[in-house]
Amino acid sequence: MNKKQCTRFIVCFFLCLMALQPGQAEEGEPGMQFTEPLKPMLFEEKKMYQAVIYTSKGEITCELYPKKAPLSVTNFIQLAEGGFYNGLIFHRVVPNFVIQGGDPNGSGSGGPGYTLPAEIGLTHQKGALAWARLPDNLNPKKKSSGSQFYITLEKISYLDGEYTVFGQTISGMDVIKQIEQGDVIKKIEIVIK
Repeated sequence: MNKKQCTRFIVCFFLCLMALQPGQAEEGEPGMQFTEPLKPMLFEEKKMYQAVIYTSKGEITCELYPKKAPLSVTNFIQLAEGGFYNGLIFHRVVPNFVIQGGDPNGSGSGGPGYTLPAEIGLTHQKGALAWARLPDNLNPKKKSSGSQFYITLEKISYLDGEYTVFGQTISGMDVIKQIEQGDVIKKIEIVIK
């Protein structure tokens, strides 16, 4: 191996090594460190878990429901605390229906590389926080997206029994109504009270 080949080999080796390092993704650019939770985290019985979604239009606070959707809440907390959502956009906004975000591609086709089992049971009240998913013909088990979530702008009863609701907006409904396609999720902070 000559000097030029040796240098090329060393550069390629270090680039590959850097690509394999866990936790190296920048904020808003999820890497391989996010994996599907196989069991729920331990939630404190008498504590309330909230997600504060900081957007370019203001703050939205949602209460999370770990008793009703433990894997969903575990996943949302892991992604939020890992910075997965930082800098992503709301890629879908349908008036009087939903705002949707959490896709690293910004197109509705991306995610963290896994889906979640359905935890269907809660209803779609105004301000419901739920996981998006593929349609039944592609997804008969109604598995949830690993990262794409939506918040309802109205009570949407016909979605009940079809999608996993794992939280409810408790403040910031005025902000939700102002969200437009392309608005940014600055970060999501988890608060335990």
